[in-house]
Formats: sequence, structure tokens, C-alpha cells
Amino acid sequence: MEYSELRGDLDVEFHRLREVASGADLAADVPSCPDWTLADLVRHVAEVYLHKAQCIRFAREPDPWPPEGIEDEMPIALLDRAYAALAGELDTHSPTERSYTWYDPDQSVGFWYRRMAHETVVHRVDAELAAGVPLTSIPDDLANDGVDEILVVIAEFSTVYWPDYFSDALAGADRRTVRLSTPQRSWDVLMTRENVRVRESGPGEPTATVAGAPSDVLLWLWDRRPDAPVPQGDADTPDTLRRVLAIATR
Repeated sequence: MEYSELRGDLDVEFHRLREVASGADLAADVPSCPDWTLADLVRHVAEVYLHKAQCIRFAREPDPWPPEGIEDEMPIALLDRAYAALAGELDTHSPTERSYTWYDPDQSVGFWYRRMAHETVVHRVDAELAAGVPLTSIPDDLANDGVDEILVVIAEFSTVYWPDYFSDALAGADRRTVRLSTPQRSWDVLMTRENVRVRESGPGEPTATVAGAPSDVLLWLWDRRPDAPVPQGDADTPDTLRRVLAIATR
């Protein structure tokens, strides 16, 4: 996706998240985030925004973190301040400028355009689940890009760079492949005892498949819609991928 598209999607998703949170009971439980209330979710998103704003502004990892006094701010006010800070940094820095990121292959501001758009999509869904309102649809192009991001940037990178965290989850992988398909794109996720590798789907039969609309596949990967789509083929293989993702997205 173009950076301008991701920036626009981030803005839309933020305003929907804020709308839902400000109109709901902040003490409500978040079903998709055990032990969190909606207030906890809002504070988490705000802290993420403030952290990434500093990553962009200073091109290094913020330290110390979090800022003093942040816990004293009201959740929605903190969210507004944090998004203004993030938006200000994104809008005054070119996507090609250097920024600190945790993803070694991409140390640019553009990384945060993409990561923050998808972070906000997922937590907007969390807010809607907590508020008990219908889920707003995710545009197909954004959802497809989100599938690619969680597979390549999060799952593959994490297992390659921090393999010790995943040794138990991948112990029985034994070169199993999950094919994730939407009407527009398809990915093969090869899992070995060492790591996860992702490629565009090619010839050969996968061990299991997960196919559906882009938003359904995305939310399945993020465990926000665990029962749909229904995986086909070997049942253990998708479960292994989900265990890997549970660690990588913690």
C-alpha cells in the first residue's frame, strides 16, 4: 500500500476507535484482551502512540519509558494527546527518513505508517467488542496488507531473530505449511522447528489452509475471530501458527 493510503486509514481507524471508546463504559471488559478494561485498552493505545512519536522524533528507542505522570491523565484525553503527537510526527517527516524501529530490515518512518495503521485496526476491533457494537468493516486492501504484515514482519522476523522464545511452540512443526488465502492474495507459511518462513503461495499442497475474506483472515490471525474462517486439513498446523503468533504479538 502507498504511505498516503496507510496514513489515511490510520486516521479513519483512530477516529472510529475514539468514537466507540468515548461512547462506551470504560470499565467494560475487553473480551479479546483478558484482564483489560476498555480504559486499559485506551491507555495502551495512547502509550503506543506516544512511544512511536518519540521513536520518530529522536530516531532512537525512548528511554526512560513510560513518561512520568502519564497514569494521572484521563484515558480519552491521553488518547487525544497521544494521537496528536503521533500524527504530528508522521506529517512532518518523510516516510523515507530514518526512525528507530524494532524491525531491523526497515529503520524508516514509513515502517510506523504501516505498523500504526494495523495496530489501530486491531485495537479498534477490541474497542467495538468491548462496547458490544457491530464490527466496522476493514477495507480489503488494508486487511490484505495486514495479513502480510503479521506474517512477514511479525511472525517470520520474530522467529528468525528471537528463536529461543518459540522453541516450544515450534517443537512439533516438522516442515508443515499453512496456506492463508483471500480472494486477492495467498501466502504459504512454512513452519520448521527453527523458525517460520513466508512466501507467496506456489505449487504443492499445504498441510492446512485458512481461506476467507481479507478481514476474516486478518482477525483470525490476530485471534479476534478465532472460529471463522474454519481451517481445513491438518488441525494441529493452524494451531501451531496461532501459538507462534500469540507469542510474537504479546
